[in-house]
Amino acid sequence: MKKFLLSAALLLSLQFVAQEKAPELNCYNKWAAKFEDRGAEDVPDGVYTDVIITNRQGAKATCNNGKAEVKNGKVTKFFILLSDGTHEEVKKTWKNKSNENVNIINGMSKSMFTVHGELINVLWPNKIKPKKAKPTSAPDPTED
Repeated sequence: MKKFLLSAALLLSLQFVAQEKAPELNCYNKWAAKFEDRGAEDVPDGVYTDVIITNRQGAKATCNNGKAEVKNGKVTKFFILLSDGTHEEVKKTWKNKSNENVNIINGMSKSMFTVHGELINVLWPNKIKPKKAKPTSAPDPTED
């Protein structure tokens, strides 16, 4: 009887373990992994209309198209692209002036924090470096 109960408990625990799924990556995590894997070119000063504005809170994230202004290598303003083709400046109540002197490292701005617990980043996907060439496999030896 003890063996039966032990076997049943083992089978139930294996079933629960098998049902656990790896957490899904949100849009920010997917982009961050791509930037980390490939690296990115420097972002010179200018206005960019091809950026992605990410907004994270906990495990949830939203990624929107937008534009950003860079001066002296720092993000000064950024806007979300609206469905009618216009842009709306992102205005939040920032924690500890985290929206000032925002550096861009590896194609991504440093995180900016709001008083409501949001983390905001600006990404430059067009600055991602191309995929690196993969090594070719050598053939197996022949029977000569």
